[in-house]
Amino acid sequence: MDARLPAHLEVAGLLRTVSQAGGFAAVLKKGERDAGTILIVCAEKGRNRRLFERMPSLDGPRKWSEIRAEDAENEAEFDSYLNRRKTQDPELWIIELDIANGERFIGLTSM
Repeated sequence: MDARLPAHLEVAGLLRTVSQAGGFAAVLKKGERDAGTILIVCAEKGRNRRLFERMPSLDGPRKWSEIRAEDAENEAEFDSYLNRRKTQDPELWIIELDIANGERFIGLTSM
């Protein structure tokens, strides 16, 4: 039996928690209901976007890691990366959290 929470339940909980904290959360791409990979875009007032993904670790559990940060001089590069990931993985979820210190909602402290 797989102990992993189904993707749609994890996403729903995240959306609700951020909304209750006064932020904005949205599904940018809906993926496979139960086992899709989840990418989290954290932003503050639409700026300073950072992209997080759970990555395998040597000590067992998968941990959230920042895999990309938006360059203020070239915002299109960040969007281009997201679009490539969307086309590469049809099961992928992309969730945006627009709230100060959004990393706390995925168990990380401010970076």
